[in-house]
Amino acid sequence: MRNDAVSISLFAHRLSAICEEMGAVLKRSAISPNIRDREDFSCALFDKHGALIAQAAHIPVHLGSMAFAMADVVGRFDWHTGDVVVFNDPALGGTHLPDITVVIPVFIEGELFGFSATRAHHADIGGKSPGSMGVETRLEDEGLIISPSYWFEAGQEHIDLPTQFRERVRASEERLGDLAAQKAACGVGAQRLAEFPIATLNDKVSALMHVSEAYGRSTIADIPDGRYCFEDVIEDDGCGSEALAVRVSITIEGDSAIVDFSGTADQTRGPVNCPLAVTAASVLYVFRCLMPKHTPQTAAVFHPIQIIAPAASLLHAQDGAAVAAGNVETSQRIVDVVLGALAKAIPERIPAAAQGTMNNVIFGGEEGIGDQAAGEDWLYYETLAGGMGAHASGGGLSAVQCHMTNTKNSSIEVLEMHYPLQVQEYAMRGGSGGAGQYQGGNGLIREWLIRRDCSVSLLSERRRTSPYGLQGGDAGAMGINRFHRDGEWQQLAAKGSWQLKAGDIIRIETPGGGGFGAEKKEKSY
Repeated sequence: MRNDAVSISLFAHRLSAICEEMGAVLKRSAISPNIRDREDFSCALFDKHGALIAQAAHIPVHLGSMAFAMADVVGRFDWHTGDVVVFNDPALGGTHLPDITVVIPVFIEGELFGFSATRAHHADIGGKSPGSMGVETRLEDEGLIISPSYWFEAGQEHIDLPTQFRERVRASEERLGDLAAQKAACGVGAQRLAEFPIATLNDKVSALMHVSEAYGRSTIADIPDGRYCFEDVIEDDGCGSEALAVRVSITIEGDSAIVDFSGTADQTRGPVNCPLAVTAASVLYVFRCLMPKHTPQTAAVFHPIQIIAPAASLLHAQDGAAVAAGNVETSQRIVDVVLGALAKAIPERIPAAAQGTMNNVIFGGEEGIGDQAAGEDWLYYETLAGGMGAHASGGGLSAVQCHMTNTKNSSIEVLEMHYPLQVQEYAMRGGSGGAGQYQGGNGLIREWLIRRDCSVSLLSERRRTSPYGLQGGDAGAMGINRFHRDGEWQQLAAKGSWQLKAGDIIRIETPGGGGFGAEKKEKSY
């Protein structure tokens, strides 16, 4: 069977196209604006052992964590045609509870070939806080925990899953509609894979894995051998902690790498703890960015990378720890420290720090407007863009989603049509990028007028520490959270939940990226 470079490349692109088609089906079938408009979802294909064989260019933290954890999930079941498995448990393949994964098996010629999977962030999964992203101290308080379990078994629905949603999850029919959209997208992936003869698939996937690993090893081999260290902090856990250290030591030896987080802070009370799958996703993302763009995206590209994260540390949370912000905030800091360490080895290839946060904003209340019936719960979740770091070839991009997230923003028209909110300002935050030979990207400003009483939760970082510059470049500006009531502006904490009244205003100014290189000055005579 022909397995030259051209045929392998065509096969890899065909698999990626299947994942893109899955994403299109999910986007067009979903009900919630968070999935339909912001595209907070990811799609991927796996072999029968749970190893990643293809993915679309969706959300890095979703895809890396699925690639890391799927093998443990698929081994739990005796798979049959018509099975649909759902899970979100961070200890068993998940990230944080709002991210729900749907998996279906792919049978070809009566034989199990692999799996089609989607992961999507749902606007609520129950728990104490609307949006399931408050500052809680226990996983069970963050929402409904779904260990890998059947939704459908051999085509027969298990009604306990939708029953749990209706009993415990806000706006449950919207959530169930989004789950159905995920199932439909998985079905398309399975259908497209089944168009291949299984012998062809097995042969091509084996060759693809070999090529992928070669790219991964070649990329690491281009980094000078040595040990490179860096550290930064998570500013607080929202529950009274001081700064929490995130330390990394990267050892490069030949074509392999050891990424060791020993010395990182212990697991904490607040929700900034990371499941190991999220830590792995963050590390793998950085190394994938160093690889050629055309590298086939499979599990094999990461075979040369070993990750060490001590159990019960901030980056290897134990079962039951609160993790809502680990997925969205701590993952960004992991990227910062891994890039910071690699900057000592390959300074010409590593950018200064990006904004280092997703600026999570979660509104929730009742008595919605538009297509929300009176008295029904409504939830609105947004992550805000910021500045990218500058680099050796130029300035950082402004007002873009950075690193571990890749979502769109909610359009003002969709937001105001569905929710009792009004956008007062949406603008570039001029001057927030760090100065240097090349300037860091600017953050943005987004301001909402509250039209009906509701709650808001914020999970953000880089409010006390700045995104670092490199090679003499200045740090980017810190972010600011503000609140306006009765003619007065007040500053809000980086993490917390508050009750709002009609007429209140929430204003978020996101961080800028770090600058790169010492600023050139005119000569004086």
